[in-house]
Amino acid sequence: MSRIRFMNTEVDNLTMQEALNAIDDLIMKNCNAYVVTPNVDHIIQLERGGELTEVYKHANLILTDGKPLIWISKWYRTPIKEKISGSDLFPQLCALAAKKRYRMFFLGAAEGVAAKAAENLKKKYHGLQVVGTYSPPFGFENNEEEMNKIKSIIKASSPHILIVGLGCPKQELFILHHREELGVPISLGLGASLDFEAGNIKRAPRWMANHGLEWLYRITQDPKRLAKRYLIDDRKIFSLAIKYKKASFSK
Repeated sequence: MSRIRFMNTEVDNLTMQEALNAIDDLIMKNCNAYVVTPNVDHIIQLERGGELTEVYKHANLILTDGKPLIWISKWYRTPIKEKISGSDLFPQLCALAAKKRYRMFFLGAAEGVAAKAAENLKKKYHGLQVVGTYSPPFGFENNEEEMNKIKSIIKASSPHILIVGLGCPKQELFILHHREELGVPISLGLGASLDFEAGNIKRAPRWMANHGLEWLYRITQDPKRLAKRYLIDDRKIFSLAIKYKKASFSK
């Protein structure tokens, strides 16, 4: 089994290629599956409990996103094979979809961003079918009419892969609560990936991502929104890492 216990969740200990193969298998099984990509922020939110724990309980694939979590796994002597960030997985998934003729739908980001991402990706991956994009208005989740519209658009498009970029935990909760009704073979909550592919937000240079410094670059891109999260909230990961290290020794 690839799934291992890690801190307050479980993760599938896979390489990027193994993850893509697993996603391909889930698409073929057509069982309304979904993928989550835990990062430091997710682990901290999971520690508080709440609905995100329910999301993780039912996830078909849990792929580790973030160098700090890889480092912690090595410290625990149960190393996770590879960091699989949503923003790295997304283009690889598009390449798979183009090759296998899988239809994709992009939901999320600001007005026009999902459509721009689709346009850019179709240029990169010949034959990619993005059968729909939609950027919902703020507060859509509390508007029954808007929710019905979104579900209707997605169902009418009949995608194999649904990419949701609404931020955590909104994107994960949308998938959890509506996956059966939508009937999409696989759904993924991929945060800012639509913005990256649209060219709306720049990704960190590869060397920074490889050395666990992507968070520092992200702060410079959007300091008002991200400074507190990365500089204050995410520091809790240190005490959590120690807590779960002690817990493993006490067993």
